[in-house]
Amino acid sequence: MSMEARELSGSDRPSAFARGSIHSIETMGTVDGPGIRFVVFCQGCPMRCAYCHNPDTWRVDSGASVTVEHLVEEFESNRSFYKTGGITVSGGEPLLQPDFVGDLFGAMHDSPSGRVHTCLDSCGYAYDPRRPDRFEHLFDECDLVLLDIKHADPEEHRSLCGCDMDSILAFGEELSRRKIATVIRHVIVPGLTDTVEECTRVGRLIASWRNVVGLELLAYHTLGVSKYEQLGIPYRLAGVPQMDSRHLPELRRAVLRGMKEGRAG
Repeated sequence: MSMEARELSGSDRPSAFARGSIHSIETMGTVDGPGIRFVVFCQGCPMRCAYCHNPDTWRVDSGASVTVEHLVEEFESNRSFYKTGGITVSGGEPLLQPDFVGDLFGAMHDSPSGRVHTCLDSCGYAYDPRRPDRFEHLFDECDLVLLDIKHADPEEHRSLCGCDMDSILAFGEELSRRKIATVIRHVIVPGLTDTVEECTRVGRLIASWRNVVGLELLAYHTLGVSKYEQLGIPYRLAGVPQMDSRHLPELRRAVLRGMKEGRAG
């Protein structure tokens, strides 16, 4: 069940933690990390991926201000549901708010009722390798990262997402250096990322990251198209059909083969 963040902004009492700008929460998330998750969707994203199904999270100035304490209270009110899961912060792009996410994860780790598993769902683009200190607290409090790799080719990545991939790769390298468990996600779009060659290149790209503990290939869908219509934003993949999930096992094998080749080389 998703609820608009404006209904969850909490009190204006002074806080020792950074406040966050969020879009909404999902109280029973099942696809954003292991187990049942309390999912916080941050507001704001610097990428413009052609297949993004949440364009309403792009703008950084339209979220609701919320306290860490309030989110902890919301989690604790349903803690029994999350005993095999934990909390996930997604987006938008949570790396735009590293202090807030670090404080929230730290509070969940330090909960008097018991440590809570924390998960970051990120595209990695907002990471600044010139200022790693800005993300130190977040890294220290993060148990798992779901990292989206959009495309293995730099030019195709720029065309698909409107940005280069240097900071994304730098983020992946830093996660590997810190040995933070990471699940790689790759959206399979017909005509764009659905070839064996592309998936093999993705495998080679991530081959040196020894912290990768999982791989998820996600079939492209058109469930977010209506949001573009409501917001008056042209949908760049109009006419592209949904991905047939029957092809995913073959493409998954291609990624794994690319990883094996990359490590052997």
